[in-house]
Amino acid sequence: MNQHPHQVQQYQSRQNMQSAQPIPMPTRVGQGTAVEQSRAVAEVQAAIVVAQQCPRDISGAVAQMRESTRQKGLADRAFYRFPRAGQTVTGPSVHLARELARCWGNIQYGVSELRRDDEAGQSEMQAWAWDVQTNTRSSQTFIVPHKRDTRREGPKPLVDMRDVYENNANNGARRLRESIFAVLPPWFVEEAKDLCNQTISDGGGQSVQQRAADAIAAFENTGVTKEQLETKLARKVASWTHHDIAQLEVIYTSLSRGEVTRDEEFPPERITDEALEPAAKAASGDGGTS
Repeated sequence: MNQHPHQVQQYQSRQNMQSAQPIPMPTRVGQGTAVEQSRAVAEVQAAIVVAQQCPRDISGAVAQMRESTRQKGLADRAFYRFPRAGQTVTGPSVHLARELARCWGNIQYGVSELRRDDEAGQSEMQAWAWDVQTNTRSSQTFIVPHKRDTRREGPKPLVDMRDVYENNANNGARRLRESIFAVLPPWFVEEAKDLCNQTISDGGGQSVQQRAADAIAAFENTGVTKEQLETKLARKVASWTHHDIAQLEVIYTSLSRGEVTRDEEFPPERITDEALEPAAKAASGDGGTS
């Protein structure tokens, strides 16, 4: 027997509704989960109350920032450096951002992995910073592919769990840095950067000669020669200034972190045909002697 078109449509609608039923989820919440949810809510409420009752002392925050940026241990980690599109990008690091957040006060921040999809080879993550006192919040949700860029082989998939974790942590730190700086006053950040640069240039009271010798020794352990350093700075060691050595210290720190490679900062000298010609003549016996 033929069915009326309207009956067919109703039947299909019922079938679609049945197939679109959500997957049943557990109705019972574990005790540990319930406690954690309650704790998180209470923690947020307490942070807001404390921030209102104990507002930040801006003059005290500035004093703390100035004291911190005088420390060479912080200044040496205050800037990053990495290559992009044939150029070198530099800027304030996540280490400086965290310290400024501590000095400014009443700021919470963090990085979370919301979801990991091993089949698709990616993680969904979130970085955020929240000024509890002014209720200013910056949040970024982003996808991190489980891959690492290589200069010779292109993107390389990451399989090892430690590699995935470190890749997620590195990408999360970059977004966290920007989130913290987004809730801090720009004048506060700029003064801190200037003071860190000044601390790096001062060298902690060491002479230029001592700092130069230390820099040369440190770079030699990475396979970089004194001549390559002189080429990088476009001047001989005797003419180096505190500012020149500060630039080398930033480069060395970035090399240690893996933000740049030795060949990117100190490209190997290219051997030209003109340079090979004297050696070729000597090998063939045409050196011009009889």
